Amino acid sequence: MKDPESFIEEKVEEIKKVEGKAVVGCSGGVDSTVSAVIASEALDDDLLAVYVDTGYMRKNETENIDSILEEMGVNHVIIDASEEFYEAMEGIIDPEKKRKIIGEKFIEVFEREAEKFGADYLVQGTIAPDWIESGDEKRDTIKSHHNVGGLPEKMGLDLIEPLQDLYKNEVREVARELGLSTAEKQPFPGPGLAIRVIGEATPEKTEIVREACHIVETEIDKAVEEGKMERPWQYFAVLLPVKTVGVQGDKRAYGHTVAVRAVASLDAMTASFSKIPPDVMARISSKITNEMKDRVNRVVYDITDKPPGTIEWE
Repeated sequence: MKDPESFIEEKVEEIKKVEGKAVVGCSGGVDSTVSAVIASEALDDDLLAVYVDTGYMRKNETENIDSILEEMGVNHVIIDASEEFYEAMEGIIDPEKKRKIIGEKFIEVFEREAEKFGADYLVQGTIAPDWIESGDEKRDTIKSHHNVGGLPEKMGLDLIEPLQDLYKNEVREVARELGLSTAEKQPFPGPGLAIRVIGEATPEKTEIVREACHIVETEIDKAVEEGKMERPWQYFAVLLPVKTVGVQGDKRAYGHTVAVRAVASLDAMTASFSKIPPDVMARISSKITNEMKDRVNRVVYDITDKPPGTIEWE
């Protein structure tokens, strides 16, 4: 990448050549936010940022994103499509099917909004690892990303992908140049919490992992502020498809197992597990099992690097 300022100027000029209106899928993460701001600078009122609440978003995410987009001054709309997504995901346990179904649903929603807006283009925050891992005729598919491998063949909109040749660290540089508050925000997968529930991502299981992720993020953020550890690249919880025996008071309990995942990385192509201080892990475990004592009774920590594992479990 050239220097961030030159990159922004170049992409704005490229997008200005577009004739017509565009919608941008804005999740509030750094990739989609940078894409939205660059496209907004180029297209102004001819751009509509669409945030879709899939039901698989982080705790308080929808309210936070609405606030961020207001602050950015980007024309946007909030769509609650959670019931549609939950219905589409019923009985689905294969990770690739999850990603493709969610990708197709995203495009369906975008196409509806694009038709209302009169758009001809879809702006996406696709970055280099997305299409590298999604594979092509020359590469094996590691995992399909909802904005690459999950796209339906007949989408109905032409794509604009200003960040497709950048890695995450480069996108953060661009975000800092733009002065965005999301510059240091940790990555969040396009399919959201659906791929952090191993197995069928039901509303009930999604709510468990949503709360567990919130606890992991809150406690690690606190530990970083207290100087106990460096901030990981990404940190979250995963709900495993098993239940184990535990004890509540003097009674036998049978509850879910949650895995905590935290990794250090530069570009998401490789990663090493983070060394979380024992007292921080103890606090995370205690909060998860206490606040969800009727649902979760065991917490484990994932110490797998990438490779051989990926950052997300699915």
